[in-house]
Parts: sequence; structure tokens; C-alpha cells
Amino acid sequence: MIRIRQGKVTEILERRRGVTEIKVEIQGANEGEIAKAINYDFLTGPVQLDDEVSLNTTAVHKRLGSGGYHYVMANLNIKERDVDEIGHIMKLRYTPMQVKCFSVEEELNPSRAKIEDFTSMKKTPVIVGALHSMLAPAAAGVKAASRGKLRVAYIMTDGGALPLQMSRMVAELKDKGLIDATITVGHAFGGDFEAVNIYTGLIAAKQAVKADVIIVTMGPGIVGTGTKYGFTGIEQGEIINAVNILEGKPIAIPRISFVDPRDRHLGISHHTITVLTKIAITPCVIPMPTMDPIKEQFVNKQIIKSGIPFDHEVIVEDGAPALRYLIEKDIVVTTMGRTMSQDREYFLAAGAAGILATRYVVY
Repeated sequence: MIRIRQGKVTEILERRRGVTEIKVEIQGANEGEIAKAINYDFLTGPVQLDDEVSLNTTAVHKRLGSGGYHYVMANLNIKERDVDEIGHIMKLRYTPMQVKCFSVEEELNPSRAKIEDFTSMKKTPVIVGALHSMLAPAAAGVKAASRGKLRVAYIMTDGGALPLQMSRMVAELKDKGLIDATITVGHAFGGDFEAVNIYTGLIAAKQAVKADVIIVTMGPGIVGTGTKYGFTGIEQGEIINAVNILEGKPIAIPRISFVDPRDRHLGISHHTITVLTKIAITPCVIPMPTMDPIKEQFVNKQIIKSGIPFDHEVIVEDGAPALRYLIEKDIVVTTMGRTMSQDREYFLAAGAAGILATRYVVY
């Protein structure tokens, strides 16, 4: 079920690449309440002051992780709106918000021939993360280690937010040169390139983008239930398998934290252990960041107990240069509201993955 309310735009907070953040006055039962909302311009059209809008208020009402935003379902001041004729692949299929995309697999797409010519990824390094917040330090690791010379493609899956424009971080990373191109796969949309699934997304990164290093994570947000298999980050294992099938070189970012209040995420997260022992049935490289000896010993015991080294290659790598690179570029990153200084090992692991990936680039 969707909780729907009507509202009137009272303030434009920010406009950026396909997204407008607004304040709305809720009408009806909550008359006079002022709330924040997000309008995706490419879905519902541009929004102006005093426009009447229909809002999906479900997540805020349920106090879920929406950032406190309602979402514009329709701008009632826009009666008709046409789309261009290019592209026939629908994402968000069979929903009122289904959106037309020009996918790389389509016959008229200039990238189609490159997709058809694909034979192998030829061991191109693919960094596979489990959370969106891993993206920035991983990209920084690549750029720091290569002095900005390597080309980075970001593939956003549909495990979190579906519109790429929801991510402020992606926009900043592109503006500051840490990401060279974006690809959205599955029902995620809004990238420089659209692909039907992770396989053609990886192929597009290799063939159309000509990426030296590829980073794959879901968009902002994650679904977790506290159960062993009930989290969207479990896709990390399936993506590792996909990379191997296409003959790439998968590098899995381990989720490590010593400040997360939940015991199941202490040290190396149970999410990572589940992915690497149950889902990833093909091998990958796992970068372990240089840490305080006590923390390193704690994580090593977890890894040995899980049996991960029997199936995957664990390599220690210093992730600190990636974090310094982010600071140099004035890029502020957080995970679960925690900064790099507060949850250092988490970001070091992602940075180490980026640095390690550069060692596998074939020139």
C-alpha cells in the first residue's frame, strides 16, 4: 500500500542533475504541516513554487530510512508530457512510474555493436562493494594509486535507491574526476549508460566506457532484516560470480567496523562472511586493510574460523592513501552517519580495494 497526500510547493531548496528538493505544505488531515520532498524532474517534470503535487509519504510515515523526504508522484499542474522516441526498454516495469530508457543492448544504440563484439573482460579488475558508501574510498584508491591516470566506471545496481540522481556522492565524484562514467543496471536508472542486467552492465563498462577499473555497488540505502540471507547486499556474491563468468578479476570489499553497535557487524560483518562462504561460489580477491594489530588479529581469527581463505585470496593492503586523497579533494564521506575518523577501518577496507585493483590493470 502507498500512503498518498496532496501538497503545495512552498520552497525550492536545491536543484541538481534531474532532482529538485522542495518543501511542501501538506493539505488535508495534516493541514499546515511543512515537509521536505524530492521531485525527480525526468519522471514527473519540473516543479515550481505553488505547484500542487501528489506525494508518496509512506516511508516518512513508517519512519524508514528515506532521509525524511516525501516523494513527488505527480505534479498536478502538468497536464500532459511527451517523451522522445529513442529507446524502448522500460525500467520500473508495470508500475505507474515505469520509465523509458535507451539501453546499450538496443539495436539503435551506438554501443550495441561493442556489446555484440564482446568476448572476454580479460581480467579487468572489478571492485564489488556491498554498500554505496564504499564507492568513494574505492574510487579514491584507484585514482590515488594511479595518479589519476586510470579510467573508472561505476555500475549502480538496483539493491538500494533506483534513481542514480538520488546520490549526491556520485555527482560529486564525477565533478571531481574520481568517476569517469556511470552505468545503471536492472531497475536502477539514470546513468550515462543503461543496461538490462549486471552482465551487460559489466560488458558496457569494458567495451563502451573502456574502463581500466570497474566499481559495482548498489545505490544509497540497503534493506536488512537481521537474518542471515535477508539483506540486499547479498548481491555482492552474485556479482562476484558474474565477474568470473565474464573472465574479469573480482575484488570484494569486506565490511569491517569496530564501532557499529550491533555485534553481528563487529570486526568483519556477518554480511561479508555470508557472501563469501555461501553466495560467491567462484573465487575473488579480498583486500584486508592495514589496521591496529589488535584489530587485525581479531579480524584474522574471524576469517580463519569462517574458512574464507580456502576459497578466496586474502591480501593485506594499506588503504590510507585513498583516505588522504578524499581529504585532498575535499570529499566528505559517511556510513550510517559515521565519518572516516569515526569508522576508519570501514573506509580503509574500501580504499585498500581501490589501491589493490590498480595492480591488476593490464596495460
